[in-house]
Amino acid sequence: MDNKKLFIPILLGTVRKGRESEKVAKFLFDKMSAHEEIETQLFDPQKMDLPMDDEGQGLKFKNPEYRNAIIRADGLVIISPEYNHGYPGSLKRALDIISAEYVHRSVGLVGVSAGGFGGTRAIEQLVGVVRELGLLAISTDLYFSKVGKMFDELGDPKDRSVDNRLDAFLVELIWVAKALRWGRDNLPSKYDDKLKQLQEEWEQKK
Repeated sequence: MDNKKLFIPILLGTVRKGRESEKVAKFLFDKMSAHEEIETQLFDPQKMDLPMDDEGQGLKFKNPEYRNAIIRADGLVIISPEYNHGYPGSLKRALDIISAEYVHRSVGLVGVSAGGFGGTRAIEQLVGVVRELGLLAISTDLYFSKVGKMFDELGDPKDRSVDNRLDAFLVELIWVAKALRWGRDNLPSKYDDKLKQLQEEWEQKK
């Protein structure tokens, strides 16, 4: 069995000033970094090159660190706040800079809201998006309700029951990520030619 750590980056899904989701991202990053089976990296769209006058896969050449991380990744964690019953446009713009590079990787969805539903409506909408990108969403989501009151001044959750929910989330994410890693390493895929073509284009343009 492959004992190499799983590489599972985190994508924070909002650029809003004063975003409470950043506290969730830092909490997850710390927990995942300390996990013996996981290596992670946090991507913040505020720090990505996502100009308002362009979008789509051409922007991956402006964001090579994100593109290369997904190529290496075994999975992905997406943190999405819920704004007006939906996920932020900045999250969609970040996700859309690559496409086939996501294929056959697990994804765990994390919802955040100021109210009591934890971003469930945003996560429901994201399931269709990640499926179209070729990611496989795990069945265990993670929700942070009333996020503005959830963390203390040190960034720790006031209610430690979140630890049990996070453990269940990571157990499922790790299981699916391991299964898909084995599949990518051992089974042919209809996407192999497409990925080879994308790599050739990357080498030519980078």
